[in-house]
Amino acid sequence: MFNKIILVGNLTRDIEIRYSQSGVGIAKTAIATSRKFTSNGEKKEEVCFVDITFFGKSAEVANQYLRKGSKILVEGRLNFEQWTDQNGGKRSKHSVIVESMQMLDSKSDNQSNNAQANQSYQQQGQQQPAQQAPQQPAQQYQAPHGQVPVYNEPAQQSGYQQPQNR
Repeated sequence: MFNKIILVGNLTRDIEIRYSQSGVGIAKTAIATSRKFTSNGEKKEEVCFVDITFFGKSAEVANQYLRKGSKILVEGRLNFEQWTDQNGGKRSKHSVIVESMQMLDSKSDNQSNNAQANQSYQQQGQQQPAQQAPQQPAQQYQAPHGQVPVYNEPAQQSGYQQPQNR
């Protein structure tokens, strides 16, 4: 079976991060996506709100760089959550467990964070560009197209099982 979802949208609230007893970061937020279409000659927009959860290092990176309104692309898997509410009723919802993300805010929004972006590149084990010649002043490295780097959760951390109950 195959379970993969890709969403692009804006965060609807700031990240809420917590840590499990074993020290694994768990960050929760929500993303709003929209679809524009025309129906009977009338332009319409449909908005969908989806809860998303980051685990491990990606939770910490998301908490550090993302805020309410941040534009982001997430790839992950659809997750079905079930719980019993305070009145004893059974509740459920679908959410997305994020496996990788890309921050899509404009270059000017992220320019002040470029030094921090280098750290994300280093965490992924990627090489940083070579420094400028000594006679030229050092310039800050900018991620391609002015974007903050993509962060993919390391495979060894993806085996973490999230709690089933709320």
